[in-house]
Amino acid sequence: MIAIVDYGMGNIRSVEKGFMKIGADVKITSDPKVLADAKGIVLPGVGAFRDCMKNLDNLKLLDSIVKETQKGKPYLGICLGLQILFTESEEFGICKGLDVFRGRVLKFKFDAGSDLKIPHMGWNAVRFVKKPPVFDGIQDNSYFYFVHSYYVAPEDKDIVAGTTDYGFEFTSMICRDNIFATQFHPEKSQELGLKILKGFKEFVIKQ
Repeated sequence: MIAIVDYGMGNIRSVEKGFMKIGADVKITSDPKVLADAKGIVLPGVGAFRDCMKNLDNLKLLDSIVKETQKGKPYLGICLGLQILFTESEEFGICKGLDVFRGRVLKFKFDAGSDLKIPHMGWNAVRFVKKPPVFDGIQDNSYFYFVHSYYVAPEDKDIVAGTTDYGFEFTSMICRDNIFATQFHPEKSQELGLKILKGFKEFVIKQ
């Protein structure tokens, strides 16, 4: 069973429906015990970093997520599920993250004359730096759906798996061992997004 973490933010049902389409056994949960029993963890999210951390803390899920990933349990982070893995975010003042990876979450900033809008919203290409196993069957520079105003800036460049251009090249995907995370939304990215969810399911089965 793959646990989809419900902390009151994000497209929980869309993610659940995506996994159900590819035949995965999933369960939406806010219970740390269910995370401990699960074979894999998915943490989606849309909204403010601080609210995300506060909600996870109130549900006593922060330590559980870190502990389970440290044990080697497969983890898929989507949007905020990527961002909270880092040391801190500058959104609405400095807020501490899980610090699984060293780095910061920064806001897009463009010159006044730029035609680039914030949030970055819509379809954009992901260039592979390295190809995680969950991306089998997906071509380099494939397009995925984004909606975000902040991006991650990892200190360790070895975890960067994909980048996207939006005024500059930013990290749009990371991976290390059992941890995979994307700034874009697989559940909103049609057939290619379903391939990622299927790839994660198969990775979980192999563990």
